[in-house]
Order: sequence, then C-alpha cells, then structure tokens
Amino acid sequence: MSRLPRSASATAPASRPPAGLDGLDPSWSRLVDVPYGLGAHRASRTWHVLDNAEALAAVGAEPVGTILCVHGNPTWSYLWRRLVARTVETAAAGGPAWRVVAVDQLDMGFSERTGSPQTLARRVADLGDLTDALEVTGPVVTLGHDWGGVVSMGWAVDHPDQLAGLMLLNTAIHQPEGEKIPAPLRLTLARGVLGRATVGTTGFLDVTLGLAHPPLSAEVKAGFRAPYRQADRRGGIGGFVADIPVDAEHVSSPELDRIAEGLRELTVPALMLWGPRDPIFSDRYLDDLVDRLPHADVHRFEGAGHLVAEDVDYAGAVLTWLGDRLPDGAAAVDTPAGAAAVAAEEARVASPQDRPLWSYLDSLADSEATALVEMAPAGADGPRSVSWSLLARRVHEIALGLRRHGVRPGDRVSLLVQPGADLTAVLYACVRLGAVVVVADAGLGVRGLTRAVRGAWPDHVIGQLPGLTAATALGWPGRKISTTTLSPVVARMLGVEASLPEIAALGRRAHGALAELPDAPAADAEAAILFTSGSTGPAKGVVYRHGQLTALRDALAAQYGVGPGTGLVAGFAPFALLGPALGATSVTPDMDVTKPRTLTARAVAAATSAVDATVVFLSPAALTNVVATSDELDAADHRALAGVETFLSAGAPVSETLLAAAGDLMPNATPHTPYGMTEGLLMTDVTLEGVRSAAADRTAAVAAGAPDAGGVCVGLPGATTTVRIAPLDDAGRASSAFTDDAGVTGEIVVSAPHVEDHYDRLWLTHRLSRLGSTAETRWHRTGDVGHLDAQGRLWVEGRLPHVITTATGVLTPVASEQAVEARAGIARAAVVGVGPAGTQQVVVVAETVPPARHPGLASAALAASVRSAVKSASGRPVAAVLVVPQLPTDVRHNSKIDRTGLAAWATSVLSGGRMRRP
Repeated sequence: MSRLPRSASATAPASRPPAGLDGLDPSWSRLVDVPYGLGAHRASRTWHVLDNAEALAAVGAEPVGTILCVHGNPTWSYLWRRLVARTVETAAAGGPAWRVVAVDQLDMGFSERTGSPQTLARRVADLGDLTDALEVTGPVVTLGHDWGGVVSMGWAVDHPDQLAGLMLLNTAIHQPEGEKIPAPLRLTLARGVLGRATVGTTGFLDVTLGLAHPPLSAEVKAGFRAPYRQADRRGGIGGFVADIPVDAEHVSSPELDRIAEGLRELTVPALMLWGPRDPIFSDRYLDDLVDRLPHADVHRFEGAGHLVAEDVDYAGAVLTWLGDRLPDGAAAVDTPAGAAAVAAEEARVASPQDRPLWSYLDSLADSEATALVEMAPAGADGPRSVSWSLLARRVHEIALGLRRHGVRPGDRVSLLVQPGADLTAVLYACVRLGAVVVVADAGLGVRGLTRAVRGAWPDHVIGQLPGLTAATALGWPGRKISTTTLSPVVARMLGVEASLPEIAALGRRAHGALAELPDAPAADAEAAILFTSGSTGPAKGVVYRHGQLTALRDALAAQYGVGPGTGLVAGFAPFALLGPALGATSVTPDMDVTKPRTLTARAVAAATSAVDATVVFLSPAALTNVVATSDELDAADHRALAGVETFLSAGAPVSETLLAAAGDLMPNATPHTPYGMTEGLLMTDVTLEGVRSAAADRTAAVAAGAPDAGGVCVGLPGATTTVRIAPLDDAGRASSAFTDDAGVTGEIVVSAPHVEDHYDRLWLTHRLSRLGSTAETRWHRTGDVGHLDAQGRLWVEGRLPHVITTATGVLTPVASEQAVEARAGIARAAVVGVGPAGTQQVVVVAETVPPARHPGLASAALAASVRSAVKSASGRPVAAVLVVPQLPTDVRHNSKIDRTGLAAWATSVLSGGRMRRP
C-alpha cells in the first residue's frame, strides 16, 4: 500500500464552518471538547457537531429522543443538514421533536486534525466518548452512511441500553469471503495512488461528489468541499480509505467482525434507505445487512446512488418511519392510523396450511392423466404431455436435490425459465421446499429484468442458456443451475454449478435425513416475489405468502369452476403456473410469451384441442391478434374453440367490441373480463352480457340527467373481495377516507385474502399502498381511479398519476379516450395533460387508421372530430391533437399506454421541441 503524504499527519484545531454554506444554519454548529486518557495522560479532542437542541428549545419543544448521525468518507456533517432543518420545522409545527446530533468525525469536516491514524475501533470508542460528553442518555436512534454507517453500528452494538432504533443509508458491515472489495476502492488503495487520490489532490472527493443523481449544484458541492480545500486538511480522507479492512490481517478487521456479529443480537426497529446505483455499496451489501437484521424496513430508491441523502427526500422518509415505529422515542405499541396495518402484518402467527399449493400433486401422484402440455417444447417436433404422476415425481426429486445442493427454506430462487414443464416442476419444487421463487419475466426487457433480479438479490438462479448468459454478462447474483446439461467449458464460463438433471439425480439418490423434505412451510411464510409489468415506473417486486397464494387459487376455483378435469389454455404465464394448484390440465399456446401479439387464432385452437380446454385465458394484446388472425381457422379449429365454456381476458381494459369478437370465436363460451393487478388478481369480474347491461344503464342514467364519469365497467367484486373508493380532491390527490357511494370518482381501494403481502424492499411504497388500513382490514390502494355505480359495479377511469388537473377540476382520461376511439379514423387514443398542475391543458395523442407515417399534428378535419368527441364526453376543450404511428405501451401486456411518457413528449413538441416518435 502506498504511503500517505506528510500533510496527512498535519494537526489543526477544530473550527466552525464558514458562513453562507448552502442549507446550513450557523446556529446549529457547536464545538465540543471530549476528554480521553487517564491520569497524567489525560487530554481532550475537540469535535465539531451540528446540534439542533437550541433550535428546539427556542420553539418550546422537548425532545423525544436523539438521532445520532455519522457521516462517511469524504463527506462531513453537512450531509445531514436537511434532516436537522426538517426536525426543527416538524417540532415547530407541533410534531415530535427529535434532537439531531450530526458529528464531524475526528480528522474530518471541521473537527480537530489529530495527526494520528484513526482505526475503526478508535472511531467507535471516540464516538462513545462524544455522546458521554454531550450527556446523551437515550433514547437514541443511530443514522449512518458509508463508513459512518459502520461506526454508527459499532456505537449501537456498544450502547444497547440507550439504543431505540438503527437507521442506515448505503453502507456495509461485511465483505463476503472470496469477493474483492469494490473496484473504486481497490483502485484508490493501489500502490502509488492512495496518497495522490485522497490527500495530494481532491480526486477522491471529486469522484464521490460526482455520484449524485441528479448532479449536485455548484453551491452544494462548495458546501461539501469547504473543510477539505487544502491538502493538510485532507489527511483524514486518506486515513479513512487506508483503514478499510481489505483482509483478515488488517488491524480493523477484528472490530468489523465484532460489530457484524453484534448486529444479529439487535432487535430494535431498523430502517435501511438505499440507492441501487452505488458503485461501491451495491445490493450485495444490503442483502447481507438484511440477513443480519431481518426485521428491518427497507426501501430501495430506484435511480438513486451512493449519495442517496442528496438524491432523494431521505429526511422525509426518516421522520415518517420514526413516526410509525418510534412515535414517542420508544418502539410503537399503539400505532397511529396509517401504520396500524403495518403493525397488524407484523403480528403474524405461523399456521399450517390445510390445502397447500401442491395438494393436487400429492393426491394425483399415481394418476397417468395429463397434468400439462407443452405445445412447442425445445428440441421436439410436436407437443409434449406430462402426466400427474411424472410431474409429482419430478417435483419431489428436484425438491430433494435442491435441498442437497444447499437451497434452504427462505432462500430466494430466481427462475429464468420459459413457461413449460421445467418451469412448473422447478417452481413447485421450490415452493414445497420453502424457498421463495422470484419470477421476473423476460417481458421486462434486459434493463428491467436486471433491475428486478438485482433488487431481489436471489441466493440461487435456475435458468435456461439465454437467461444464464445474461445473468453472467450483467453480473446478476446467485449460484447458478442450468435447466439442461451444458458442456464443461460453457458451464465454467457461465459459473454454472449444476444442471437440473443432476439436481433431480441428487434427489433420487438422497438417503437418511436428506431423503425427507422439511416440514411444509406455514401459511405466513413467504412463497413468491412476482414483478409488476413496469408500465407505470420501474417494475416492483410483489411478495406473496403461502396463505395468500392458496387464497388466490381458491378464489379462481370458486369464481370460474376450475378444478380437476378442467382443461385450461393460459395465454398469460401466471395462469399456466396456477394450473397444477387448481388440479387443472394446463397448456400454454405456441407463442413468444414476451410478445403477446405473436399469439394467433390457430395457436389458441391447437392448444384448446390438445387438452379439450373449457377455459381460455388471454391478455388483451394477445386477444387482439387472435381476432385479427381468425380468418386462418379451419373447421377443426372452430370445433375445438366451440368446446370452450369460459373465456377470460384481463391485464388491461378490454373493450366490448373486442370481447364480443372473442365471443364469436368461442360461441359457447361466456366471455369475462376480470379486473386485477399483480398485487391482487381477480378483484372483480364482468361478463360480456354484464358489460352491455352496464352500458345500457349508463345511457339511461345520463339521459335522466345524471353526471357521466365514463370508464370501463369491470363488474362486481368477487365473493371474498371488498372494493371502496378514496375520493379525489381538486389537486388529483386521493383521500384517506373511503366510500362506497355511487358516482364518486377516486382511487380504487381493495381488500381480499389473496391481495399481496407487501412490496419487496420498498417500505415507503408499501406504506403508501396501505394508508387507510386498520388492524381489522388490510386495504390495498391500487393506483387506479374509477367509481362505483348504483348497482355496486366498478368502473375504471384510468391511473392516478394520469389524472389531469385542469382549471375547472380533475379529468380522468378513459371516458374521453373511449369517445375519441369511437370516431372514424382513430385506432387508439391517449388523453394527457400538459402544463402546470391545476391549470393543465388537454392534449389528445392518437393512432390513426391507416397509421400515420410520422408523428405530427392531426389534420384539421380529424382534429375537429376529436375535439368534438372530448367536449361531448367531458365538457373540456382540447388544446392540441397529435398523431403518431404507434402509441408507446408496456412490454408485458402490449396494451397499457404510457400516458406519463406521452405527456412529457407532448409537452416537449408543443414547446417547440423536435417532432420525433414518442
């Protein structure tokens, strides 16, 4: 390791920061003399801290506790300025008063330059001396970032009697054995680099400040640079880097290990706020911290990075969390409304499952009847059938083999496998074993899939060759298992440890204790993480527990009569995976599951014929192409489709016209369009006849003078589902109170036993989705907007983020879009708002028939027709009508229009920007 320059050992007294630093109130600064040593060797060091105690006293607030903030390298207490300000504002407004003590570690910020090396153990002890000098007695909540996170955790482990909670921003407490430390730190520690990068120049500081998203302003950068303008002030930066334990021989390694193990003993509330775009503290370190503090609340801010305190409103998140978990400075017992549901979910009692997901695999284990059919299996010329007995045996063998391979209950297993026999067998083997399956389909695209897999941070990955290749190239985590046997060279290149045939063979050879599967997971054990489509932002991981998945199975069985003997065509992968849980014979048609529009009418007919299907489920995008290719059907295809009794299409609004066309293809089937989402499939249901009846009732009501909110009717709630509406205010915000009154537009809120448990590592998102819940009723705020009619039917009017706030009130988009799409020359339309909230103007972006070759303004005649349609539907004028060759949609469904993206595009082009495709 290179030596630090002489300036690194320079001494200097502590001082206060200069006036005028952006966001920093000089009245918060304080110098504190901290004694150390004994007898003749007794001396002191002077620290600079930010302390809001006097500011709290000035507003007459008595602190409920202390937040002890510890910065990392190369920042200083300036990092916490927003939290100091926010706590004072909150206390002045009558909220809980938290004292904030934000330290400058010795040799850092404006604290004393000691000229002595500071080891981790010394820093932890020094911090304890400081809190003693300040007479901080508790309750204390620590908050640390970067290597300050390690120091703060050390204080937490050493002061259990004072500790009330622990909060962390991007940091780490353990370096995995065999893993190299992050590349930026390796480079800085290289011979001849350390001194120049950290002390001799501002290189290390510059690089760190460049990690903000978006970039820091010049004023904020100046604030961070203020203590480090000369080389003799930067010795602590180099010393901090030099103290990173790169191996077990490092002087600070034992202290790091001590703190890491001590964390496991802490049971106080914990919070981790994380920026995934951190090149230093990646999700690998977050996963390790979660393993040590499994009860912690975690929120990953997509798009944020190492300087997460600068990238997002961390102060708001911190105070929200303290209000929920430590409202009076102590762990919450009687939680406030809005956090009650969180507390109820934590009060779970493990309970066995009466009929687990694999119950039909057990009861039909001797049956040679067909369990599933692959229409286009890899390496085969035609369909392949798998019997119940073979599937049950395969699931049992794989489960035993995975156990011998090291998969344990609670481990996360990412499945990068196309729908079919392999995916079904592996999924049920994992679920039976008690592992948590992570299902992020390829429809998310490479970037979305990478974000999803890295966010979930699986322990194991089971995949086909394309998935494993991507996992290796993009650095996805997890021990790898291939579905097929690979050559030794390819296996080594991809880091594959075993193949599925080898895993099954391990299971067949199991004996002794490993020949038995562990006890079945309890109903409240986590079972699966399913990812949303990403149509309204980054895809979110939705966590289901075993009890919720079995409740979903039971709801489907009861609603549609699906069970043993049912043939199920699943043009949407999740329903194919539920087939064995329902006891149904399932088949996925020959299609590219990542491109629903590749499904043809003949492929649906062939799949229907293969299992004598009576139930067919297709996504709206797939259904559109099936109808478009129906002319290719022959007499045998029509006979097969005539046997269908129930047809379902969901995932996005389905028009009456499209549902009727599907009904024509399956003349003996009752067409249904259920309403649901990844967070809760099958919330409501409506048939084609029900859609027509609702339309007639709507027409009659409007004729009688009733207001018309419009939308898509999705029917009545299921037997175990309750639907309510959170009314919108003039700013488009949803209320915290719910209603079932007819005709009130607002956010759709649902409650059912099969609604998801929580969002994975998205604590804030989960909390918002549960606002309004009570200890008795767990509500999920869907993000959709709509209303209930007089008959209790639900009408969907759009998404909450897409509500337009005009000068005359809020406008939901769907009714106007329907009116536009009814006009000649229009294929699809999106109604969006441009301009400032509260005075937004309505803009229509449309696909035309025939399609426009280039984006641009609509012709005068078409624009007049569109304006008339919107005026009649909503009473609102239209500022502009734009046409595009194709509206942007999500990847998974190919039908959810990206209205947010279109609004930004329309704003740009109408402001004189380039007229390019959205």
